[in-house]
Amino acid sequence: MARTKKTASTKAATKKAATKKAKTAAKAAAAEGEEVEAKPKPAKKKRGAALQAEVILADPPTMQAKIADLGQQLIDSKTTPATNAARVLHEILALDAAPLVPLVEKFARSITSKNKRVVQAAADALPAIAKIQPARVAKHLDTILLGSFEDANDDGKDGLVRTFATLCSASVAYQKRLEPVLTVALSGAEGKTLVEWSKCVLPALKGEPHARAREVVQGRLYRIPSKYAREIADFLKIRLRARYH
Repeated sequence: MARTKKTASTKAATKKAATKKAKTAAKAAAAEGEEVEAKPKPAKKKRGAALQAEVILADPPTMQAKIADLGQQLIDSKTTPATNAARVLHEILALDAAPLVPLVEKFARSITSKNKRVVQAAADALPAIAKIQPARVAKHLDTILLGSFEDANDDGKDGLVRTFATLCSASVAYQKRLEPVLTVALSGAEGKTLVEWSKCVLPALKGEPHARAREVVQGRLYRIPSKYAREIADFLKIRLRARYH
């Protein structure tokens, strides 16, 4: 019995010594700058909305019908189906905006939704669609979009400003209709939002509308925090008065 215990004790000591030796060797290798081969991490499997989006786009014969169903769910008064549809549509948008063009009216109506997830999807979809099919979006300016700015939440307003700027970039013909609402947007934006909208709107406008919008932005520089004022001033390539230096 004593011999058995002694043998077990010897084996444990040997194993412990081997482990210690391996750790010491690993530390020495690291100290000498030797690269230790790392096991590749397995790729994350897509799931949920992202997976649904890929499945829908991978089947062209049924794609538009499924997207149409999602569009109907987007404007559902029930929160859960609307939220789920918004998530999937957002993932589709990240892959390809073109299949979502037929839903432009539903996105336009969703920009003032009380469902934040729905608004986020609409706010990103509208400027993306305006970039590839500006006329399809412009069709809803007078009937929906222009009257939605005041009622939209912050995400909705941001989406509308980006949409309007995209339309102005597409054609100067839209400037006259959009200048008033863009002026309202720039006049009321604060700090970081004014920085983002200035960089979005001013390059999109041409001629007198550009000059007037630029004047509105410059008039706000001394009413917002200095760090944002400096950023806008750098963008406009102008110098601020001494109080900001």
